[in-house]
Amino acid sequence: MTTIQSDWFCAVIPAPFGAVGIRTGHDVVTELMYLPPGYSLIPPSDSLAKETARQIQCYFRRPDFLFTLPLNNIGTAHQRKVWNAICSIPCGQVQSYGSIAKQIASAPRAVGQACGANWFPLIIPCHRVTAAHGLGGFAHHNDAAGFHLQAKRWLLAHEGIHGY
Repeated sequence: MTTIQSDWFCAVIPAPFGAVGIRTGHDVVTELMYLPPGYSLIPPSDSLAKETARQIQCYFRRPDFLFTLPLNNIGTAHQRKVWNAICSIPCGQVQSYGSIAKQIASAPRAVGQACGANWFPLIIPCHRVTAAHGLGGFAHHNDAAGFHLQAKRWLLAHEGIHGY
Protein backbone atom coordinates (compact mmCIF):
# COMPACT_ATOMS: atom_id res chain seq x y z
CA MET A 1 0.00 0.00 0.00
CA THR A 2 1.34 3.41 -0.98
CA THR A 3 1.49 6.02 1.75
CA ILE A 4 0.37 9.47 0.67
CA GLN A 5 2.42 12.26 2.17
CA SER A 6 0.65 15.39 3.41
CA ASP A 7 3.30 17.64 1.90
CA TRP A 8 2.25 16.54 -1.58
CA PHE A 9 -0.83 18.74 -1.31
CA CYS A 10 -1.51 22.47 -1.38
CA ALA A 11 -4.68 21.72 0.61
CA VAL A 12 -6.57 18.78 2.06
CA ILE A 13 -10.23 19.52 2.70
CA PRO A 14 -12.98 17.48 4.32
CA ALA A 15 -15.38 15.51 2.14
CA PRO A 16 -18.50 13.58 3.15
CA PHE A 17 -16.68 10.35 2.24
CA GLY A 18 -13.25 11.30 3.66
CA ALA A 19 -11.11 14.12 2.28
CA VAL A 20 -9.94 15.62 -1.00
CA GLY A 21 -6.28 16.44 -1.60
CA ILE A 22 -5.64 19.41 -3.88
CA ARG A 23 -2.45 20.03 -5.84
CA THR A 24 -1.78 23.21 -7.81
CA GLY A 25 1.16 24.63 -9.71
CA HIS A 26 1.87 27.18 -12.41
CA ASP A 27 -1.62 28.69 -12.08
CA VAL A 28 -3.47 25.40 -12.78
CA VAL A 29 -4.96 22.59 -10.74
CA THR A 30 -2.57 19.68 -11.23
CA GLU A 31 -4.44 16.96 -9.33
CA LEU A 32 -7.34 16.14 -7.03
CA MET A 33 -7.17 12.96 -4.97
CA TYR A 34 -9.80 11.21 -2.83
CA LEU A 35 -8.37 10.44 0.59
CA PRO A 36 -9.78 8.11 3.26
CA PRO A 37 -11.48 9.32 6.45
CA GLY A 38 -9.11 10.49 9.15
CA TYR A 39 -6.63 12.06 6.78
CA SER A 40 -5.09 15.24 8.22
CA LEU A 41 -6.63 18.41 6.84
CA ILE A 42 -4.36 21.14 5.45
CA PRO A 43 -5.52 24.73 4.85
CA PRO A 44 -5.01 26.03 1.29
CA SER A 45 -1.48 27.30 0.71
CA ASP A 46 -2.22 29.46 -2.34
CA SER A 47 -5.11 31.35 -3.93
CA LEU A 48 -5.86 28.66 -6.53
CA ALA A 49 -5.96 25.93 -3.87
CA LYS A 50 -8.32 28.16 -1.88
CA GLU A 51 -10.60 28.68 -4.91
CA THR A 52 -10.49 24.95 -5.72
CA ALA A 53 -11.48 24.12 -2.14
CA ARG A 54 -14.32 26.65 -2.33
CA GLN A 55 -15.67 25.17 -5.57
CA ILE A 56 -15.44 21.60 -4.26
CA GLN A 57 -17.39 22.62 -1.14
CA CYS A 58 -19.99 24.24 -3.43
CA TYR A 59 -20.37 20.89 -5.23
CA PHE A 60 -20.81 19.09 -1.89
CA ARG A 61 -23.65 21.49 -1.07
CA ARG A 62 -25.18 21.52 -4.56
CA PRO A 63 -24.37 18.61 -6.91
CA ASP A 64 -25.29 20.57 -10.05
CA PHE A 65 -22.52 23.12 -9.34
CA LEU A 66 -20.36 23.79 -12.42
CA PHE A 67 -16.62 23.98 -11.87
CA THR A 68 -14.64 26.80 -13.48
CA LEU A 69 -11.07 25.91 -12.59
CA PRO A 70 -7.98 25.97 -14.79
CA LEU A 71 -6.78 22.38 -15.21
CA ASN A 72 -3.34 21.16 -16.15
CA ASN A 73 -3.30 19.99 -19.77
CA ILE A 74 -2.44 16.37 -19.05
CA GLY A 75 -3.26 12.94 -20.43
CA THR A 76 -3.02 11.19 -23.74
CA ALA A 77 -5.20 12.16 -26.68
CA HIS A 78 -7.40 9.12 -25.97
CA GLN A 79 -7.73 9.98 -22.27
CA ARG A 80 -8.73 13.55 -23.09
CA LYS A 81 -11.32 12.23 -25.56
CA VAL A 82 -12.80 10.02 -22.82
CA TRP A 83 -12.67 12.83 -20.26
CA ASN A 84 -14.46 15.22 -22.66
CA ALA A 85 -17.20 12.62 -23.16
CA ILE A 86 -17.51 12.18 -19.38
CA CYS A 87 -17.87 15.93 -18.91
CA SER A 88 -20.92 15.84 -21.18
CA ILE A 89 -22.81 13.47 -18.84
CA PRO A 90 -25.35 15.63 -16.97
CA CYS A 91 -25.49 15.66 -13.20
CA GLY A 92 -27.88 12.96 -11.99
CA GLN A 93 -27.25 10.66 -14.95
CA VAL A 94 -24.85 7.82 -15.70
CA GLN A 95 -23.48 6.23 -18.84
CA SER A 96 -21.80 2.87 -19.19
CA TYR A 97 -18.20 2.33 -20.20
CA GLY A 98 -19.59 0.72 -23.36
CA SER A 99 -21.79 3.69 -24.17
CA ILE A 100 -18.85 6.09 -23.87
CA ALA A 101 -16.73 3.70 -25.95
CA LYS A 102 -19.34 3.74 -28.74
CA GLN A 103 -19.48 7.54 -28.71
CA ILE A 104 -15.75 7.92 -29.19
CA ALA A 105 -15.04 4.76 -31.25
CA SER A 106 -13.05 3.03 -28.52
CA ALA A 107 -13.37 -0.06 -26.32
CA PRO A 108 -15.02 -0.25 -22.87
CA ARG A 109 -11.80 -1.41 -21.20
CA ALA A 110 -9.88 1.54 -22.67
CA VAL A 111 -12.59 3.88 -21.40
CA GLY A 112 -12.29 2.30 -17.94
CA GLN A 113 -8.53 2.78 -17.99
CA ALA A 114 -8.94 6.45 -18.92
CA CYS A 115 -11.50 6.89 -16.13
CA GLY A 116 -9.05 5.41 -13.65
CA ALA A 117 -6.33 7.78 -14.89
CA ASN A 118 -8.49 10.87 -14.28
CA TRP A 119 -6.41 13.50 -12.46
CA PHE A 120 -9.45 15.67 -11.68
CA PRO A 121 -12.28 13.63 -10.12
CA LEU A 122 -15.40 15.70 -9.38
CA ILE A 123 -14.38 18.21 -12.06
CA ILE A 124 -14.24 15.41 -14.64
CA PRO A 125 -17.07 13.37 -13.10
CA CYS A 126 -15.87 9.83 -13.79
CA HIS A 127 -18.16 8.60 -11.00
CA ARG A 128 -20.98 8.99 -13.58
CA VAL A 129 -19.51 6.13 -15.65
CA THR A 130 -20.67 2.68 -14.59
CA ALA A 131 -20.61 -0.89 -15.82
CA ALA A 132 -23.46 -2.04 -18.06
CA HIS A 133 -25.02 -4.01 -15.19
CA GLY A 134 -23.61 -2.52 -12.01
CA LEU A 135 -21.32 -0.02 -10.39
CA GLY A 136 -18.07 -0.91 -12.15
CA GLY A 137 -14.72 0.16 -10.76
CA PHE A 138 -13.45 3.50 -9.58
CA ALA A 139 -9.94 4.95 -9.67
CA HIS A 140 -8.60 1.47 -10.63
CA HIS A 141 -10.30 -0.10 -7.57
CA ASN A 142 -12.93 -2.83 -7.71
CA ASP A 143 -13.34 -3.93 -4.07
CA ALA A 144 -17.08 -3.39 -3.45
CA ALA A 145 -16.52 -2.55 0.23
CA GLY A 146 -13.41 -0.45 -0.42
CA PHE A 147 -13.02 3.27 0.13
CA HIS A 148 -13.03 4.32 -3.54
CA LEU A 149 -16.22 2.48 -4.44
CA GLN A 150 -17.90 3.79 -1.30
CA ALA A 151 -16.92 7.30 -2.45
CA LYS A 152 -18.39 6.56 -5.91
CA ARG A 153 -21.64 5.36 -4.32
CA TRP A 154 -21.81 8.51 -2.18
CA LEU A 155 -21.21 10.78 -5.20
CA LEU A 156 -23.91 9.02 -7.25
CA ALA A 157 -26.40 9.18 -4.36
CA HIS A 158 -25.50 12.86 -3.84
CA GLU A 159 -26.55 13.44 -7.46
CA GLY A 160 -29.80 11.49 -6.94
CA ILE A 161 -28.68 8.20 -8.47
CA HIS A 162 -29.50 5.27 -6.19
CA GLY A 163 -29.31 1.50 -6.46
CA TYR A 164 -25.57 1.04 -6.71
